[in-house]
Amino acid sequence: MGYLRNHLATVVTGCFAVFLSGMYFYMPPPLHQLLLVATIVTWFLVVICWLAQKSADWTKKHGGHSEHSHPHDHSHSHDHSHEEKKSSAKLSNVSVEELDRFRTAFTAELEELKGEVKLKDNEIARMKQEIANLETLMQIESLKAELANLKAAAAKRK
Repeated sequence: MGYLRNHLATVVTGCFAVFLSGMYFYMPPPLHQLLLVATIVTWFLVVICWLAQKSADWTKKHGGHSEHSHPHDHSHSHDHSHEEKKSSAKLSNVSVEELDRFRTAFTAELEELKGEVKLKDNEIARMKQEIANLETLMQIESLKAELANLKAAAAKRK
């Protein structure tokens, strides 16, 4: 709680506005227009200060993000901040637990994927070996066919 229920700016500006309003009647007529403008502006500032403080008070009272919900009840604000700390600690614990759970689940999925990749790598290696064997068989068959052709050509020459 500030001075004058946090309306110090309003009161000071209001006093200045009252002073300017009074000076209007005591100053010479050539200054009346200047004082009239200054007085109107100052009273406008009084209204703005008052509305701003009312808005701040309302926000503080109805769920604003202030430490002290009720200015007279310090134990309530202490309990409130203590509850916020407990709540944030609980959220931190929940977050850590969830992160550990996600990490465990992701680690299990990663191990499963590694196993699948290893199986696929083994299968690829086996297929490469089969391809190499087939190529060797084709080369053997090609050599057999060429040898048979050479034997046939040699037999014709004799």
